[in-house]
Amino acid sequence: MSESDPSYIFSQKNSRLPEDTVFFTIFPVSSLSPDPKSQNSKTTPLLSPHLQSLHLQILQYLSQYTTNYIWQHEPFTLSPSTQSPCSFCPSNHIPHLHGKLRYGDNLEDEWFIVFLLFQTSQKFPNLSIHVWDTDGEFLLIESAFHLPKWVNPETTTNRIFIRNGNLHIIPKDHFPSNPTLDNALSYLIKQENQTKAPNSVQLSIKNRIGDYPERAIKNMHKVRVRVPILIAQILKHEPCLISLAVEGFYDRDIDSMKYAAKMERFLPNKSSDEIVEVSVIMSRAMYAQLMQQTFQAPKCYPMPARSESGYTSAELGMKIACGFEMIYQIKKQEKLQGKGSTWEVYKESLEKNGYFEGLISGSKEYKRLMENAESYYKKSSLHSRESEIMSAPVKRIDDIIADCNVSLDEFKNQEIPPSDDDSWLYNGEDELNAALFERQQEMEFYDMKKNKEDDVGPSCSSDLNDYDLGDIAKSMQEFVQKINSEDVDLDVERFMKEIDSVMNPSNGDEELDSDMDLDDDDDEDIEDDDDDDDEEMDFMNSYSDVLSKELKRTTLDKSFVRANANEKELKKDEGTSKVEEEEEEEEFSRVDVDVNLVKNFLGSFSSQEGLPGPASNLLGLMGLQLPQDHKDK
Repeated sequence: MSESDPSYIFSQKNSRLPEDTVFFTIFPVSSLSPDPKSQNSKTTPLLSPHLQSLHLQILQYLSQYTTNYIWQHEPFTLSPSTQSPCSFCPSNHIPHLHGKLRYGDNLEDEWFIVFLLFQTSQKFPNLSIHVWDTDGEFLLIESAFHLPKWVNPETTTNRIFIRNGNLHIIPKDHFPSNPTLDNALSYLIKQENQTKAPNSVQLSIKNRIGDYPERAIKNMHKVRVRVPILIAQILKHEPCLISLAVEGFYDRDIDSMKYAAKMERFLPNKSSDEIVEVSVIMSRAMYAQLMQQTFQAPKCYPMPARSESGYTSAELGMKIACGFEMIYQIKKQEKLQGKGSTWEVYKESLEKNGYFEGLISGSKEYKRLMENAESYYKKSSLHSRESEIMSAPVKRIDDIIADCNVSLDEFKNQEIPPSDDDSWLYNGEDELNAALFERQQEMEFYDMKKNKEDDVGPSCSSDLNDYDLGDIAKSMQEFVQKINSEDVDLDVERFMKEIDSVMNPSNGDEELDSDMDLDDDDDEDIEDDDDDDDEEMDFMNSYSDVLSKELKRTTLDKSFVRANANEKELKKDEGTSKVEEEEEEEEFSRVDVDVNLVKNFLGSFSSQEGLPGPASNLLGLMGLQLPQDHKDK
C-alpha cells in the first residue's frame, strides 16, 4: 500500500494485538449512569442485572444469523466486562460487553461481524459500539476516500463508534484533542445528530456489508468427501469442528505430520472399510485451503486410484482426516482437553473475582447470589455451546466417540446431496475485476476532487465561489494603511534613497550631489517631485529583480504565483519554439503580490479546520468573514 493512498494512514499495525483478529466493545447508556445501589455493593456489580439482560438479549437476537454459520477459527462470542475483563480493551473501568474473533485468511468473517454489530445497534438504539482490528480503525480504511481531512490515526482515539445503524465520528471542533472515553460516550448520547459521519462514508460501509446475511450463506460450501467413520460421526454431531481440521491441515509442520503418518486416533485399523462418504459444509476459504495444497496421502491411509471417479472426494476427505489427527494430537499433547467453559470454571471465576466475598456458604444471601449465577449461566450457555466445544475439542471428540455406536450401515444407506459448484474457485476473475474497477472509480473520484480543490484553492465550498477574493487583498492594503498605534514621522523620500544607495552603491556620489542640488535650487524641487514616482518604480523593479535572483537558489521561488502565469499557460499551446524566451521570462517574472496574499490567507484559514486562528482573527479585524470549507464538515 502506497503512502500516498489515503487508506495508508489507518493501516499502522499495533504489534501488541493478535494478528488477523477483530475486536469489539458494546457500551449501553447505563454504563455512564450505574445504579447507586450497585456501586455500594461489593458483589452485585460482578453480575449487573441490566448488563446480564442486555447480554442475553443480544445473543438471542443474533442467533438467527449465526446459527449454522461455520467460522474460520472460532465462533462469535460476547462477554460482560464485569465477568471476563478484556485484556485488549482500554475501557475496563466502564461496564460493557466485549468480544474478539480471529478470522485468519477469511475476511468474510470480519465483515460478517461488522454486519452483526450494525444490526445490533439498530435493534438496540441506546448502544454505542466500537470495532477495530489489528490494522486499527479498519472501517475508516474502507471509507478513506470520503473522510474529512483531519481524520488520521492520531486524531481518532475514542471518536469512532457505531450507533443506531450508522457510523459516527465525534467532530474535532468540539474536542480539539482526543476525548476520554467517558466524554466521548456522553457526547454521542447528547449530540447524536452532530456526530453522524457524512453520507458518502456511510454508503461506502453499507456497500461493503449490504449483501449480508445472504452473503454469509453464500460463503458456505457444501461438498462430498470420503472420511473415516469416526470423523463422520464427529462432524454429524459437531459440524463446527471442521474448522479445526482445516486449521490443523493448513498450518501443519514437520512435527505435526508425524501424527498424520500414523493416524492412530481416527483410522486405527488402516482399512478402507472404515471409510464412508458424507456431505460436509465449510466456508469457501476452507475449501480453497484444502483444494489448493498438494499433499501426499500417508502410506497407512487407503486411497483409490487417480483414474477413479471418486478420487477427488477421497483426496479431500484424506486431507480433512489428516487435519483432524494432527490437531487432536497437538491439543492433547498441549493438555488442552480442558473442561471448557463449564459451570465449574464459571463458578471458579466468580469466586476469584470476589462475587461471594464476605458471605458464608449456605447463608441466605449466598444462596440468592448462587441462584442468580446459575440461572444466568444456563441461559447464556445456550448461546455459547459452540464456543465451549472449540475451547475443549479433545474432550468433546472423545465424548462423541465413546457415546456413539459406530455403524457403517448408518452412513452407507443415507442419501447424500451433490456438491456445490466450485467454479467460483477458478473463475473469480470477473469478481476481482469488478472489485478493482469499483476501487479505481473511488480513486479517480478522489483524485479529481483533490485536483479541483488545488485549482480553486484551499476552500472549495459553493459559497466561496461567489465570494470576491479581491476584497481580501484590497482590505489588507487598507488595513495596513489604516491601523496605526500612533503617528510615525518618516521621511519616505530619504528612506527610499538610502535603500537605493545600498542596492546600487555605484550611484552613491550622484545621489549625494543630487541631494545637495535640491537644497540650492527650489525650482528643481518641482521637477524632482515629478520624477519621484518613476524613481520609486525603478527602485521597486530593481529590488524585485534582486530578490528574485536570490530566491532562485531556493525552492521558495516555486511556491509563488507569477504575474504572467496566465500568459505562460497560453504559450504552452504554441509549441516548443519559444522555450528560451519562456525561460528568460521565468527568470525575471515578478510575483503577483495580491494573488499570493489571497492564496496564503486561504491556505492558513483552511488549515485552521474551523477553529480559531491567526487568519480568521486577522480577517475579522478587516471586517471579512470567509465561509467554512464544506469538506471539513
